[in-house]
Amino acid sequence: MRARTVYRLGAGLAVAGAATFAYASLVERNLFTLRRFEVPLLAPDAEPLRVLHVSDLHLVPAQTRKQRWVAELAALDPDLVIVTGDNMAHPAAVPGVRRAFEPLFQFAGAFVFGSNDYRGPVWKNPLSYFDHDREYVQGVELPTEELRGVLTDGGWADLNNARVLLKAGGRSIELAGVDDPHVDRDDYAEIAGPVDTSAEVSIGVTHSPEPRILDAMAYDGFGLLLAGHTHGGQVRVPGVGALVTNCGLPRKMARGLHRWPDTDAWLHVSAGLGTHPTAPIRFACLPEASLLTLVPR
Repeated sequence: MRARTVYRLGAGLAVAGAATFAYASLVERNLFTLRRFEVPLLAPDAEPLRVLHVSDLHLVPAQTRKQRWVAELAALDPDLVIVTGDNMAHPAAVPGVRRAFEPLFQFAGAFVFGSNDYRGPVWKNPLSYFDHDREYVQGVELPTEELRGVLTDGGWADLNNARVLLKAGGRSIELAGVDDPHVDRDDYAEIAGPVDTSAEVSIGVTHSPEPRILDAMAYDGFGLLLAGHTHGGQVRVPGVGALVTNCGLPRKMARGLHRWPDTDAWLHVSAGLGTHPTAPIRFACLPEASLLTLVPR
């Protein structure tokens, strides 16, 4: 009797595990959702400013549903679009990225790249994400300059180790960004300095939310910091949250809106819209884009 009970328990756990994996790999990773936040950042009596934050598409050519969903975000009529990298996961992904973003080119926008805008992903043991000292292995070379051309031809500012002042929503906005710190392509020192006092809004942009970058941007006075990379943990445990962030960011900040510690800056980390192609699952962590409405303090 005892052996039969153990067998039934084992069989039940196996069925539950298989069902969970099927849900995570076939259902949840395709449940694209829009998250909305209000960020009390503007001067008193200022009109709201709407910022659409999109990240981590990890697009492969066959993902036409994801392309359509992103394209339909144009209906939100944002004042500004910010893309925080890892757009590609395949050498032939650029046409799909173009189709996804093309309707959004009518709005002011800017972007930084992530590591998977330079080199393709390779298979890795998921447990390796718990090893902060692991060697970072990159795959096939991706058409980075073709992607850059699509985004800049669409009118968006390239913020990879760059700083610009632009108009959006009738406001003067200063943007500063770095290339991906996760693979040491960042050079914030090259563009560092106090925010422009003529700017009504200041936004710092990075793919990987490394604390050293966020600290430097907040120190210079950037009021809103935007990042991706973490996938929100990609697999979250209910009641616990993200198990890893794949960077130096605390797990409790793996997604969503937070005050950056000991500063006046707000940090928004997008859980992104894609997954690593060799681990195409999400659990308790819906793929997302975010609409941030900046409002008076």
